[in-house]
Amino acid sequence: MNEVASQAVERVIASTRQMPGALMPMLHGIQDALGYIPSEAVPPIAEALNLSRAEVHGVVTYYHYFRSEPPGRHVVQICRAESCKAMGSDALWSHACSKLGSDGHGVTKDGAFTVEPVYCLGLCAQSPAMTLDDKVHARVGIEKFDRLLAQSGGAA
Repeated sequence: MNEVASQAVERVIASTRQMPGALMPMLHGIQDALGYIPSEAVPPIAEALNLSRAEVHGVVTYYHYFRSEPPGRHVVQICRAESCKAMGSDALWSHACSKLGSDGHGVTKDGAFTVEPVYCLGLCAQSPAMTLDDKVHARVGIEKFDRLLAQSGGAA
């Protein structure tokens, strides 16, 4: 973890450690600041909250939302929950992974994209849904996906 990241982790810990149930706000704050939760952040978090490293690591790895590695320059999240699956998100997921050369986890070889599953974006009535760089898009078919990708400037 570089000095900038280390300082960001320290700031988040200092600003959240007194909150009730501080672990989740702390993890969200670190991911918001860095895009992921570096493994080197686990010991100071554990110490600040009087938890074991295993407890902190367990929470980081339990929730799909938290990343342990830096994301690509663009993050694509495709809803994999029931409503979106019923409306075609399986085909959208397969297309996205194929088009971007991703297995659905981690960063593409060129570092341009991270493709991740999410489990409900709250747009069940407008399925399938996805996000691209934190912007939510509804009723996304393959053509719309390709158009959004091209507009992102990182089209494969």
